[in-house]
Amino acid sequence: MSERTTLVKPPPLDPSKSAIENVLELTELSAIGPDMFTNTRPLWHPPGARGIYGGAVIAQCLAAAQRTVPSTFTVHSMHCYFVLAGDATIPVMYYVEHVREGKSFATRTVQARQRGKAIFTTTMSFVRENSGGKKTVEHAVPLPGNIVPPESSPSMDEEEGTGPFQSRRIEILNKESSNPHEKRTRQWIKARGRISEAGGHQAHLSALAYMSDSYFIGTVSRVHDLWRFGAPANEKKPGEDSAASEMKIREKYLRRLKESEGLEPDAENHEGRPEIGMMVSLDHSIYFHEPRKFRADEWMFTEMHSPWSGSGRGVVTQHMFAGDGTLIATCFQEGVVRLKEERVPVPKASKL
Repeated sequence: MSERTTLVKPPPLDPSKSAIENVLELTELSAIGPDMFTNTRPLWHPPGARGIYGGAVIAQCLAAAQRTVPSTFTVHSMHCYFVLAGDATIPVMYYVEHVREGKSFATRTVQARQRGKAIFTTTMSFVRENSGGKKTVEHAVPLPGNIVPPESSPSMDEEEGTGPFQSRRIEILNKESSNPHEKRTRQWIKARGRISEAGGHQAHLSALAYMSDSYFIGTVSRVHDLWRFGAPANEKKPGEDSAASEMKIREKYLRRLKESEGLEPDAENHEGRPEIGMMVSLDHSIYFHEPRKFRADEWMFTEMHSPWSGSGRGVVTQHMFAGDGTLIATCFQEGVVRLKEERVPVPKASKL
């Protein structure tokens, strides 16, 4: 039997919903068991990546959990672990477990599985609205100064393709510093189109979770000025039409990444910078500070920095702001960051 990217045939795209809502749509499997879901549409496998885009699994786990709590409860924290690389050619099954049902807090654990194995697991905590009391202690990191939201135009949108979200990269802050921990990578980001009213605040939170994984662990390579655009992975045999088409897509994707990373005029790494051999996410955490005070389809500003890297791993923190300067989320991610090492030929043993 041929492999299928979804468990059931995907319905036509819903024009009343934004692109990111369609991408993250879930199918409930109540006929099989309670609180079971699967991806309604195929998931994206980035060119050269080891598996499906991590943000999609993060967001669909959140979407699944949100469907099991009262509407008066909102997610405030989410802690995730990437266990195995997801396969874009087969469906993902999501299993939601009710861990706690409290007056002020509710806890859910969601496990994403393929071929009977967990590829991703997360625990989320939800808080009831207005349960913090009339008097609260408040402070927040401010939006960095001299930050101007980008202007959208049809031509710029067309150049970025038809993905579910748009981003505008900003030059690295403190780029000339010799200390990687002092550098800041920044971008503006938003969901493409207009998120439907029917989606409610849940759709905006799922969209934010999806976008929070954009260029996240890659911050380590950027602040260290590492080369991470080697030959595309999973090359097929020359001469195959599908392979040629796939290579063109990957080359176009890599070219856009090179340009956005500011690697010109040394786009082919003639300077011989250290090259990334492996870079994958291990875990991902999101703290939602103002979950009902932003729109994910309006420009949001993100700033990332890496406080540490070593032992083949790196840690990155991220602040996400609404356009009005409200700090809406703080994220953390740790990942494997290994440099490419040249293999030394092993001399053949003498037969004498």
